[in-house]
Amino acid sequence: MKYSFRTKLSLSYIAVVLVSVLLISIMMNQLLDKHFRDYIIQNQELKNKAVVSQVSQQYKAGGIWNTEAIENICINALEQGMIITVKDVSGNTIWDARAHDNAQCEEILSDMADNMHSRYPHWDGSYVENSYPITSDSGDIGTVTIGYYGPYYFNDSDLEFISTINRLLMGVGAFSLVLSFLVGSIMAKRLSSPISRVIDTAQMISKGYFNDRITEESSTIETAQLTETINNLAETLEHQEILRKRLTGDVAHELRTPLATLQSHMEAMIDGIWEADTERLKSCHEEIIRINRLVGDLEKLARYESENLILHKTNFDISKLISQIIKNFENDFVAKNIELDFEAKEEMIFADKDKISQVIVNLLSNAHKYTPSGGAVAIRIISTAGKTEIHIKDTGNGISPEDLPMIFERFYRADKSRNRLTGGAGIGLTITKSIVEAHKGSIQVSSIASKGSEFIVKLPKQAS
Repeated sequence: MKYSFRTKLSLSYIAVVLVSVLLISIMMNQLLDKHFRDYIIQNQELKNKAVVSQVSQQYKAGGIWNTEAIENICINALEQGMIITVKDVSGNTIWDARAHDNAQCEEILSDMADNMHSRYPHWDGSYVENSYPITSDSGDIGTVTIGYYGPYYFNDSDLEFISTINRLLMGVGAFSLVLSFLVGSIMAKRLSSPISRVIDTAQMISKGYFNDRITEESSTIETAQLTETINNLAETLEHQEILRKRLTGDVAHELRTPLATLQSHMEAMIDGIWEADTERLKSCHEEIIRINRLVGDLEKLARYESENLILHKTNFDISKLISQIIKNFENDFVAKNIELDFEAKEEMIFADKDKISQVIVNLLSNAHKYTPSGGAVAIRIISTAGKTEIHIKDTGNGISPEDLPMIFERFYRADKSRNRLTGGAGIGLTITKSIVEAHKGSIQVSSIASKGSEFIVKLPKQAS
């Protein structure tokens, strides 16, 4: 059987309180019995000595006893459960409680036994007697024998005190139980409400609704982290959904034009409207090449993003590699009147030379595409502790703030018009990022709209 978090938390509060009150009650009863028993025994001894002292004061010179006073003392003691016998030094009885009223003595002992058995059903007590000598300046003058139900007993007042303590503990337990239920319910609600909200949001995410966010704040660290994680997950999935839909549109757009061109040309040639000459076949071939190039880019992206991408690393001078690539772009930059600035200095790195070439080519190609005539592109290599940084900065159109976080996503292009002049299917930067991360490096970009962009590639110098 499954229970809600709120129910379990409430029950846990109640269980803790019940166990705590139970343990406190048991410990208090144990301690109370022990200390109260010791107190009763000590108090009984003090009362015995007080009676002996009072009786000894009733002795007069010449062996005369004040029997009337002794009787009053002993009757008062009898009412407290003490059965007293007083004898002189010769053994003659001066006063005997049983001789005075044996029925009362037996009734008192019976009441004592009933009291003790009501509290302790298995208590094994019995009648005990202690004898104390009576002394004066002339020496021993007699003995006082005191009998009681022992080794200790509780009278009505003592039992009422113990019962009051137990009732108090029961009252505290009942109050604690109610309080724990109320506090547990409140705490459980405060803790479970954000979690329930997280569950609702997660269920909405599982159904494909990614725009729901958890706005409730929690002072519990773990709960706050959970809600933040779910919100981040929803945001990420929402972005991925947007990209997925955009990917479908982009792929359809990239394929529609060449396929439509091919279809119209083929239909025209089949119907005899056009002659299947070399020029028209060449046009169809170019469209096929475009489709093939797109498929090749997709295959390349899948290969670069795979976890088992094989890198053939060697030590080489990254400056020399960039210089060679710049020569290939030199005519394009000159034709567009873009100034290309690169300060070459030797910088050895351990990487896959071909794939790093692809990174540089992609970044330089983008810089060339998006930098207008009369602009400039600067390449810098900065050596830091354990890393080599490649900075490629242009004075192009820049990237808007809303597009900047998305530019490394598949098929994402900031130019929504998909102008053929800017070309590409929008996966060049995705491939670039995959190659860099495969080398345990990183790539980042900063950009200001209408002022240009700067891409920074960081690669480890040594094998990793």
